[in-house]
Amino acid sequence: MDSGSAKRVCFLLKVRQDRLEEYKARHQAVWPEMQDALRESGWHNYSLFLREDGLLVGYLETDDFEAAQERMARTDVNTRWQAEMAPFFEDLDGRPDEGMRPLQEVFHLA
Repeated sequence: MDSGSAKRVCFLLKVRQDRLEEYKARHQAVWPEMQDALRESGWHNYSLFLREDGLLVGYLETDDFEAAQERMARTDVNTRWQAEMAPFFEDLDGRPDEGMRPLQEVFHLA
């Protein structure tokens, strides 16, 4: 990935209050094949941040977010991961990866 062409993407989701500890534990052991699929699909410098009330902030860098999402959606490991993660979220209509709506970047200090 050319750092000059990388797009920064940030999104929000809401983790159910009663599932916070389990959600954190699951992300301490993300399947190696899921991590490989993310990298191969164009997800770089990917982080998740979780607030005490369940607000989840995701951040990643990619050349093309829509294309990276589409590549991930075509992987079997992502289908399995999304099915396991869906019950952790509030106000979600569908899979977690389909609920990610990028926020508008209004400032960046390089």
